[in-house]
Formats: sequence, C-alpha cells, structure tokens
Amino acid sequence: MGRGRRGSRRERPVKKKPKVELGYVDYKDYNTLRRFISDRGKIRARRVTGLTPQQQREVATAIKRAREMALLPYVAGK
Repeated sequence: MGRGRRGSRRERPVKKKPKVELGYVDYKDYNTLRRFISDRGKIRARRVTGLTPQQQREVATAIKRAREMALLPYVAGK
C-alpha cells in the first residue's frame, strides 16, 4: 500500500473565461431571461448556461422578481 506520489503539488486551476457575456440583468427583459429558463419553467443550471456563479445568482434573482411581478410564469403552461 503506497501513500501516493510524494511531494506532488496540485496546480492551481486556470480561470476560464465565461462562456456567456452578460451585462446588467433586468427582471423586465423577458427575452434575456427566457434563455435561462427550461421549457418546464425551471431555472437552468450553471453548467448548462455557462454562467459564472455571480452571474447565475443575478439571473436567478431577476427570474424570481419577474415571476413575482407576473412577467414570467412559475410553471410552463400545457
């Protein structure tokens, strides 16, 4: 039973450029928000949308605000 490699160090992960360039997210901008909602009405995951964590939080907050104002549906219609 070995202990693994001795003296090996983990390299720092390379910061990737975000896949999506996203400026200010407005809850009133229906067309932009629809890109981040599935056909079932769910908010898409970061790994699907390619957003950074901060962008994902902003988009999620904007979607929730738009739903509260009845600009977006909570659930997709039949």
